[in-house]
Amino acid sequence: MAEYLLGIDIGTSACKTAVFDKAGTVIASAVSSYNIYYPQNGHVEQKPEEWLEAVYSSVKTIFASGKAEPRDIISVGIDGQSWSAVCIDKSGRILFDNPIWMDVRSAEICKNTPFAKDIFELCGNPFTANYTTPKIIWFKQNYPDVFKQIYKVLQSNSYIIYKLTGTLSQDLSQCYGWHFWDMRSSAPNQAMAQSLGIDLSLLPDVYKSHEIVGGISREASVLSGLTEGTPVVAGGVDSACGTLGAGVIDDGETQEAGGQSGGMSICCDCYKTHEKLILCNHAVPGKYLLQGGTVGGGASLKWLRENFFAGLSFSEMDKLAQKIGPGSDGVIFLPYMSGERSPIWDPGAKGVFYGLDFSKNRAHFIRAVMEGVAYSLVHNLKTAEESGVYIRKLYATGGSANSSLWTQIKSDAANTPAAVPLSDNSTNLGAAILGGVAVGLYKDFKEAVTSTVKIKNTYEPSAQNHKIYAENYNVYRELYERLKPITDSIK
Repeated sequence: MAEYLLGIDIGTSACKTAVFDKAGTVIASAVSSYNIYYPQNGHVEQKPEEWLEAVYSSVKTIFASGKAEPRDIISVGIDGQSWSAVCIDKSGRILFDNPIWMDVRSAEICKNTPFAKDIFELCGNPFTANYTTPKIIWFKQNYPDVFKQIYKVLQSNSYIIYKLTGTLSQDLSQCYGWHFWDMRSSAPNQAMAQSLGIDLSLLPDVYKSHEIVGGISREASVLSGLTEGTPVVAGGVDSACGTLGAGVIDDGETQEAGGQSGGMSICCDCYKTHEKLILCNHAVPGKYLLQGGTVGGGASLKWLRENFFAGLSFSEMDKLAQKIGPGSDGVIFLPYMSGERSPIWDPGAKGVFYGLDFSKNRAHFIRAVMEGVAYSLVHNLKTAEESGVYIRKLYATGGSANSSLWTQIKSDAANTPAAVPLSDNSTNLGAAILGGVAVGLYKDFKEAVTSTVKIKNTYEPSAQNHKIYAENYNVYRELYERLKPITDSIK
């Protein structure tokens, strides 16, 4: 019998499921998508029941492939998107469709909170509408009768764990969504909870990400094909698991996520915050992640391709961009195609191409987009450095890491060495590693990462290129600051 690890990722658009062996090799994988609903302005929802259906579907697809059998799976790790608010009653019935991390219905609540500074001091995170806390307050204000029926509030991964095992849980890495959570002591603060009007009983028991919370129930075994009793760990937020799966477990190591959106997670040995960034517990015990999230990552290049380069592959666009030198001959792109998250937190920010003249051609646009996304990464890294965080190395993941040019641009712009892990499944791998550590397949996280994370490419920054990018970065920042008053005045 083989010893395989199952990692399940509850993403924004789909459930991605993968089976790994001890060496981190993907044995089988499957994807099952679900919908995002926009019932009204500012409301962005998903149905947790559809997450569950996708989990069952993807797991059954894997077993149907014949590449792995239920008896081979020795543990299950589940990660999920952040800042959910899955409200259930005592019978487990879902009371509201889940507002996901993109939901901003509670923006006015956040604006009118008089003790935002106290909140930041306690939990190291801004009181903004994307988090779990203001969503719960919104439910309380708008649906008081239904709100009284809430027994527990679950996160995306903990809802799936509940349906698979019957255990109500909350993993430590997802606790940053609650603004009564003291990030220094890793415990809830009763006084802050009272100030926010939230009963602490709504929070399930909290577990470390690699703690076993239960086993696959008989019902879940029938619906998924997994063997009854298979250990399931508490799991973690997707960004923490993706960071772990990229091999980032030591101070100063940084995961750079280059998917549809962009982001970075810096591993820190101690508590360090910045009011313009995000702080969460790493899935690795005793570590923190100082994070930044940007809207215009790979989505910016995808937009460019779909609207102006139809028929060209990303590889062909890459080759065109290579014909243009660093700095794109002065063309600069602001990747704020749907506003921007950290560190400017400006939902009204707009995308901009600057520096055009008749000498520019379509290759300039491609390279400028790549460089603009790199500047947004640098902006987050420089913001983190203001808190005394030292970035030693980038671990590039996501679709953009498949481009050697784009990864080199990021390395040059950040003036930091970069490495690209072999696996494209870092988030699933991170979730699977949690289970592997839990059942003793690995003695610790260091052994787990050494065993599973292989590096396929490394990059060293060019001092000459960095000088060019540093000059363009300054223009990039000034463009936003000068255009902001105009953008704010035009609705």
